[in-house]
Amino acid sequence: MYPSDLTEAKRHLSLFLMQYFGGPSTYSEQRGHPRLRMRHFPFAIGQAERDAWMRHMHAAVQAERLPDPIERTLLDYFARAATFMINRD
Repeated sequence: MYPSDLTEAKRHLSLFLMQYFGGPSTYSEQRGHPRLRMRHFPFAIGQAERDAWMRHMHAAVQAERLPDPIERTLLDYFARAATFMINRD
């Protein structure tokens, strides 16, 4: 689903998360309203894709060794968002 060069995907995710968690609105200023389901609809996302993405995000969050409340907040958000993105059986 992702291109081999993740530079832009990482930048978009970073800007989105900063905005979502109360930071500056740079994401919306540069890319418009997030419209997450619409932006992800061209990609076939089923349970397997959702679970694979969550494994990667879980590993990335754990690698940062964040305080437990922050880690839990991020992982809870990612789980909800990933499930919301499912658009195929």
